[in-house]
Amino acid sequence: MKLSVIITTYNSEEWLKKVLFGYLNQTETDFEVVVADDGSTEKTKLVIDSFSPKFKYKIVHVWQEDKGFQKCKILNKAILKTNSDYLLFTDGDCIPREDFVATHLKHKEKGFFLSGGYFKLPFETSHIIEEKDIISKQCFNLFWLAKNGVKTNFKLTKLIRFKPFTIFMNWITPTKKTFNGHNTSCFKEDLIAVNGFNEDMQYGGLDREIGERMFNLGIRSKQIRYSAICLHLEHARSYFSKEKFLENSKIREFNIKNKVISTKNGLNQYV
Repeated sequence: MKLSVIITTYNSEEWLKKVLFGYLNQTETDFEVVVADDGSTEKTKLVIDSFSPKFKYKIVHVWQEDKGFQKCKILNKAILKTNSDYLLFTDGDCIPREDFVATHLKHKEKGFFLSGGYFKLPFETSHIIEEKDIISKQCFNLFWLAKNGVKTNFKLTKLIRFKPFTIFMNWITPTKKTFNGHNTSCFKEDLIAVNGFNEDMQYGGLDREIGERMFNLGIRSKQIRYSAICLHLEHARSYFSKEKFLENSKIREFNIKNKVISTKNGLNQYV
């Protein structure tokens, strides 16, 4: 198996269905899907069970009891359930273009993690997209999006499929090459070396934090923001807390200043 895709989710069955249709439509099929489920109800399990037989490998459903926002905990558990040495992290609200997995595999390199981005959709367009639009690739078409609620602006250039242009845009983009939970891939051994995600972290920068510790380890990053494309479905974020966000920022500042590599509260507790 070439790669494991880890998809986080929490009680978002409508969005998860669209995302899984995206992974059924990949040009590269030699990968497994691991759903990191932070306490969803039985409805999510039913969705996963209905999709699982359609993939080359059975979907691995990693579930934990709902005790509030515990994304880092479920991600650590999911990492240890993967069956590949190369992992791609994304969210259950990000529909991948058909070359998404193939692009991550094409650019993978020892000593690096890949830093991708997303194209954010408005609520209206997020709900309009159906299975047929994903399978036909219409939802990644600039003109189709413009007809279905997306404002025409420079950000649409992310969806242009012209290799010289994407290489150039990856090179000039001012966006930092960070570890992004919606679109990043890396070697499992590098995650284990930094003891995975920091379970002291809540929403807001938890993915950036693990990337910063990987930098301290000596791992570098490559920008594939304009090459590995996914559509981000809009939704409410009731779990956002300004207090927790500030606490996360302090943890990140400490780690950067002190060149921290391994978190104390990480995946080693599940080994």
